[in-house]
Amino acid sequence: KLQLLLDTIVSWAHRPAMLSTCFRHTILLKPTRFVAALPYRHRCRHTRTAATVTATAEMACSYLSQAQAIQLDQDLMSPAHGFSIDQLMELAGLSCAAALAEEFPVTKAKRVLVVAGPGNNGGDGLVAARHLTHWGYDVQILYPKPTDKPLYNGLVTQAKALGVPLLTWADVKASGPLAERYDVVVDAIFGFSFSGDARPPFDELLAALAPAAKPPPILSIDIPSGWDVETGPKGSAALSPDVLVSLTAPKACAQHFRGRAHYLGGRFVPPAIRERYGLVLPQYPGAAQCVKIGAGAADVAALGQKVADMRISYELGGLQEADFQRHVKNPMGAWAEWFADATNGKVCDEPNAISLASVDPVTGYPSVRVVLLKGFDDRGFVWYTNYASRKGGELDGARKAAFSVYWEKLQRQVRVEGIVERVPPEESDEYFHSRPRGSQVGAWVSQQSQALPGGRQALEERAAELGAKYADPSVPVPRPPHWGGYVLRPERIEFWQGRPSRLHDRIAFSRASPPAPGQDVPSGPWRLDR
Repeated sequence: KLQLLLDTIVSWAHRPAMLSTCFRHTILLKPTRFVAALPYRHRCRHTRTAATVTATAEMACSYLSQAQAIQLDQDLMSPAHGFSIDQLMELAGLSCAAALAEEFPVTKAKRVLVVAGPGNNGGDGLVAARHLTHWGYDVQILYPKPTDKPLYNGLVTQAKALGVPLLTWADVKASGPLAERYDVVVDAIFGFSFSGDARPPFDELLAALAPAAKPPPILSIDIPSGWDVETGPKGSAALSPDVLVSLTAPKACAQHFRGRAHYLGGRFVPPAIRERYGLVLPQYPGAAQCVKIGAGAADVAALGQKVADMRISYELGGLQEADFQRHVKNPMGAWAEWFADATNGKVCDEPNAISLASVDPVTGYPSVRVVLLKGFDDRGFVWYTNYASRKGGELDGARKAAFSVYWEKLQRQVRVEGIVERVPPEESDEYFHSRPRGSQVGAWVSQQSQALPGGRQALEERAAELGAKYADPSVPVPRPPHWGGYVLRPERIEFWQGRPSRLHDRIAFSRASPPAPGQDVPSGPWRLDR
């Protein structure tokens, strides 16, 4: 069970916004309880292999052998399907660029080195370099042995026209460690038709990209260089990419991939090809040119080590005490300004999502979960939930709570601590009846924090039963007595702004004195501290 939980964490590791909110301090946490909560649409399938247990999104995929991959490309370019090599290369390169932009946004990883080999994989890399340049990345191309053919010469001409530098291995080797010069390396060196040992200068190049050399994050196109197309890594020269972009369909070696994200690209497979090869491929969302089909099989130790290297520099400004001094009588005004910045700046879909922490008043164990803030005023911060849930029991029992919210695009965080109490029933009634009718019925259906002996089916059957009971829209759905709101009356509000070199700014408002004897509600003047 622990291995499955660790694998689930690894499969979520591509959600940096979530992880950066959760893990902010150096603590070794020995878990006694782990809850993985996903929207219903993200059903998970747990599959056991000989070596490990992997948790992946429900996206079954076929894996091709080397012979099948070669034959499939030939079929695509046959008269029956009409593709040309340059069309396939353009589509493949575009999907690889899209996957890179998804995993390494230009605001965080702008410096890209595309390493192009002499074959089709190198052409895919040259196409990706062009698209990435148009998207604002600072791209350089390492092309040790250019292919002297019209198709490849044209791709080189296009790159030069955009001002993309083309480097030799000698240029790159003389410039020092790759990790100091580049944020991402695109491995477009060898494809699925390559076999044998790498010749100079590719042998030295692979050594510079091998794990022992501590290179920047690597995105490999179709086949990680140094891998056998069917059996996976071969010796110490094999690369260990962070991201793999399989093209058309994953190759057999992709089952050995241990990186953080696996994408499928090449959105051009006709139905007849799917049927002939019995391909099972995922649905591409919308107009996307790539689709994430999961993380690699969970190598927890290796990925855990890579977490230590995840960092950005905070460059979006600082905090001046004078800007907060005018709110010293009521810091909710400062919160309102920051919340407006987050909302108007569209930093995320739900800028009101807060990580709410409560504590068991008997055992002292804390628990934390994301809830949606549903209001704030001079009293404090309001949200709604099931009073009978674990959260509700802890809030009612301890009557103290804290929450934090992190808006990554603003590089800002707010932390709040205070006293909790239920809002008046009339206030809960008013909000309850403002919700969509389905959510009103859902409040009766869900018994939060309770096990479901009958599984998901029992929950859906109860939803259908209560949905039928309250089918008449002219009849109001009553608010369940176990459902309502809480207000957190703050005793401390801290505003945090990321700064370079981890010299962050923090402006905190706190009550100058605790609540008066016999009173639970915070009182007294506010004090401002940097």
